[in-house]
Parts: sequence; structure tokens; C-alpha cells
Amino acid sequence: MDTKTLALLTLLFPLIGFVINGLGSRKLPKLLISVVAVLMPLASFVGTLLLFGDFNAQKELKPLSFVYYDWIAAPGILVTFSLYLDQLALLMLSFVTGVGTLIHLYSVGYMKEDEGYGKFMAYLNLFMFAMLTLVMGGNYLMMFIGWEGVGLCSFLLIGFWNKNRSYNAAAQKAFVMNRIGDLGLILGVIMIFILWNTAEYKDLPLAVDLSKNTYKIDSWQLITVALLLFIGAMGKSAQIPLYTWLPDAMAGPTPVSALIHAATMVTAGIYMVVRSNFLFSLAPTALTIVLIIALATALLAASIGIFQNDIKKVLAYSTVSQLGYMFMALGVAAYTSGMFHVVTHAFFKALLFLGAGSVIHALHHEQDIRNMGGLRKYMPVTFITFAIATLAISGIPPFAGFFSKDEILMHLYAKSPVLWGLALLGSAMTAFYMFRLFFLTFLGDFRGTEEQKHHLHESPITMTLPLMILAVLSIGGGLLNIPEIFAKGGDKLTQFLAPIYETAQKLNPDLFKPHKISHSTEYMLMGVSVAVALLSIVLAYVIFVAKKSVPKPETEQKGLAKLLANKYYVDEAYEAIIVKPIQSFSKFLGNTFEIAIDFFVEGTGQLVKFLAGLFRRLQTGTVNIYVFAIVLGAVIWIAFNWFLRK
Repeated sequence: MDTKTLALLTLLFPLIGFVINGLGSRKLPKLLISVVAVLMPLASFVGTLLLFGDFNAQKELKPLSFVYYDWIAAPGILVTFSLYLDQLALLMLSFVTGVGTLIHLYSVGYMKEDEGYGKFMAYLNLFMFAMLTLVMGGNYLMMFIGWEGVGLCSFLLIGFWNKNRSYNAAAQKAFVMNRIGDLGLILGVIMIFILWNTAEYKDLPLAVDLSKNTYKIDSWQLITVALLLFIGAMGKSAQIPLYTWLPDAMAGPTPVSALIHAATMVTAGIYMVVRSNFLFSLAPTALTIVLIIALATALLAASIGIFQNDIKKVLAYSTVSQLGYMFMALGVAAYTSGMFHVVTHAFFKALLFLGAGSVIHALHHEQDIRNMGGLRKYMPVTFITFAIATLAISGIPPFAGFFSKDEILMHLYAKSPVLWGLALLGSAMTAFYMFRLFFLTFLGDFRGTEEQKHHLHESPITMTLPLMILAVLSIGGGLLNIPEIFAKGGDKLTQFLAPIYETAQKLNPDLFKPHKISHSTEYMLMGVSVAVALLSIVLAYVIFVAKKSVPKPETEQKGLAKLLANKYYVDEAYEAIIVKPIQSFSKFLGNTFEIAIDFFVEGTGQLVKFLAGLFRRLQTGTVNIYVFAIVLGAVIWIAFNWFLRK
């Protein structure tokens, strides 16, 4: 099979699964639905591995671009339906399809008793297809199709249990807030067309060449394009102020949370910025804005996570915070470091969500960590794998999160020690709230009901097998990019992704000057980072294990604790400042302009109806009257003409 056909099939496999299960969700047996749902993303994963082989078989590792037909052809503009495979796309494909397949397998056990099982699995396959379109598309418009596709699928899956009105509200919130970001993205793409007459990845770097244009580094056009694109990323990847949809997205079934937070949707913004790295690199001012927003998001979300008691919402705010770290890396032009954290985060965050789902499944949908405890004895596999993921996200060596997080911290230190200190504070909060969650869930005495305790058991193999695989990846994922101080030439990911930034380095070499940090400083930064994380873990242990403290009900919280438990009242502020004024204005329009419009529209209709009623009386159906009317009309016409001649 040629590479062009293989690439198309890799994209289409999940779509085939969606069509089969979508049409047969009520008729096909569950076993067949399960096989199709898991087999299709697995086929895409195998296809990705084969594409990796074809890509590496080249003498020069140049991007593979496959045009299938011309999509939009106009004077001076050509947009193709094409797929584009380079190092970045292949890296994204590998964990999207790999982790995505594990989540599909997990869903077989988690959702098997749900009455909408077939529909759910069909939606998951559609989600995968949309994400693959986003990653594999050869231009910004194809990326936008996938971008909107994952937005649609998130709406369908967050509100999957649609008999619960609050779940529907969460789905609508995610959909609307993402549309706000998407407006920025599409305006950015339109501006790209206006400035350079192309949106093709393979052509755009040449079109933006500063030596052939009047643009200068940090020109207002470049800054505007970069910021418009980043607005799209703010929505999809949950950055201030468009982050509040992501915690509410926990309304969906847990596999959805894992798929959105780890493998697909929220990584789209990071991917898009890295894909557009040459545009952002030409606008350092835009990168500075990205850095500031990312730092604020990371600290805000981490502080909120300390006082959350819903197991999934703790992980949700953790995701928002970790996305902030990824964008911080991009903000200092450390694009590979950002992508490295995307990959390791996909491993341990998927494991955390699926582990949380295992706990929720065992406790019959209980999600409050205050009603858990002591699950280590009943769920050993979930306990061990969750512990590994918690150590990884806390940045404890040798787990994957240590390598990727510390690489980001090092770049921040090179930019400014103040940035490093603030990011380190966020890291300390991360370790604290994650081990708070871990200790309250798995250690101590069980605080649930006797009925829950009676039915406690480990999850089935379809759920625990993905946990074990992800645990291995959470341990060994850091090997993708080992720092030079540990192994010379161990930075394989940096070497692999280096060609992606060649254009940006040529256009703005000053941005990519290597940081001069001594090995002793690197060891010091790592040591401080690990020490801070360990202190946070010890503090959490003393409070929640040694002293057996259990968080108070929200109604009893006071001061800062109450402020954080209520998430800084951001949702309430949005409701007061944005939602209610819009609703009031809409009511005003409905009670004034709408009435006036209705008067004219309805009045016109009533007038026509009235006149029609008058003229209808002339239609008697009697021939004599019709003949008389004709003769009378003829006489009047003759008389009229006779008077005119006079």
C-alpha cells in the first residue's frame, strides 16, 4: 500500500467505526459494537506506526504532503483537501491514536450497562476522526474542520446523559465558550489569507519570508494574526478567560473526560500554536502575552484545585493548570518543551482520569473524595497505577512528569528567575492538591456507606489493562527527552522536532539563542523543584493521613478557603457581567422591537387577508354576473377612451 492511501485510511478508520455503530447502535450486539469501536482507533494507531516507518525511510526527512483534490479554487487562492505529515503531526498522531485506543477499550467496561452504549461508542469514534482531521489536515481550513468537529463531539459527549438538565447546561457552556475562541481563530485564518493568499502549511513559510515582504518582526499584522490564533487556543485549551467550561465538562462520562483532557481536544490549542511557530516567533510581543496569560492560568487553576472535593474537578483544574505550563513553554519559544509536556501529560492525565473512573465505578458514581478513603485494600491495581500517575504529575523523578516539567522550569529560569519562582509555586500547589486527592481517596478509613463498602471491588480487566499500560508510559515517558546532563544525546524528541522550527530560526534567530545555564545550575533547579514537591507531599500527608483531617463542607468554609472553594466566583462574575445583561437586553428587544416588527409583519398579513376577503365576494360562480361584469368593464373602458380623445 502506498503512503498516500495509508494516510487517508489512517484518517478514515474512526469515521468508518462511527458510521457502523451510529447506524447500528440499536440493532447490533454489544460485542460487535465493542469490537468495531476499539478496532478502528487501533487500526489508526497501527497506520500511524507504518507512517512513521515510511517517513523515516526517506533520505531527507521532509514533510509528506498528499493532495487528494482541489477544495476551493479562486483567482489567486487555492485550498486543497490534503494531508500533511511531518514530525509534529506524527508525534501528535502517535499519542492521540495510542491513548485514544486505550480509552476506547476502557469505555467497554465502564459504559457496558448504559442504555446508550452504541451511541456513546459511535461518538467516541467520531471524536477520534475529528481530532485526526485537525492534526493531519494540510492547511488551516482543514484544521478548522477538525477543530469544529472536536467541539461538536465534546458537546455530544459532555451532555451524553441528557436527562440531567445540569449536564445539558455544561455541554452548552462548553459549546458556546469554544465558539467565542473559534471566532478569533477563523478571523486569524481569514487574515492569513488576506496577507499571504494561502493557508497551506507547505506554502505559508515561504509566503511569510520577511526578505520578500514589507513585514518586520513584531509588525502589527504579525502580532494581530498571532493573537487571533491564540484566542482560538485560549478557548480550546482552556486559558484565562475562556477556561471555565473545562471543569464543567466533568458532567460527561469519565472516559469522555479522559479523552478531552488527555489525548484530544485540549491539546489542539498547543498543537496549533506549535504548528504556527514561525508566525508566533515573528511576533515576540504576542509570545509575551501568551506567557503572561499562561502563568496566570497555571497559578489560578492550581490554587482552586487545593479546595475542590469532586475527584474529577480536582483533575479538571489540574488540567487547566498543566495547560498553563505548556503555554508558558511556548511563550518563551521552548516549543519542544511544551510538546514534551503535552506527551507526558497525555500519559499520566489519562491514567488519572481513568483511575478516577475506576473509583467512581466501584462506588456507584460517588465522586466526593470526602466520602471515600481506604480504597487501597479493595482496589490494588487502581491504587498502584493512580499512585504512579500522582507521582508523575507532581514531578517526582524518575517519572515522566519530572523530565517534562523541569525542562519547562529551566527555560523559564533562563528567561527570568521571577517566572521560575512563580511557576515553582504552581508546581508546589500541584503536588499538594494531587496528594490530598490521593490520600483522601486511597488511605485511611473508608468514609462511604455500608452498602458501598459491601460492593467494593477492583474494576474489570477491560478497565485495569489500560491503567497498567498507561502506568508504564507514565514511568518511562521521560525517556523521550532526557537532559544532556543525564545522557549525552538523550534528547531524542528535541532532535526529532528540530526541523519544525528551521523557518522560525532563520527569520528570527535572536529568539532561539541557546541558554547558557551551567550543569551545576541545572542540578540546583532540579533539586529545588523536587524538594518543593516533596515538602508539599509531606504537608499533605501530615494533614490528611497523620491528623486524619477531612475537608469541611463548603457552607462551613471561611476566608481564603471559601474563596478558593467557590473558584474565585468567576462563574458568578461572568453570570452577572455578561449573561444577565445579555438576557435583559434580549428581553428589552423582545418587548419593544419584536412587538413593533410583529405589528408590521402581522399587520401586512392581516391587511392582505382583509382585502382578499373583500375581493373574494366577487367570485360568485354565476356565469350571468361574470358576463355582465365583462360587458360593464368594456363599456367603462370605451367611455374612458372617448373622454380622453376629447
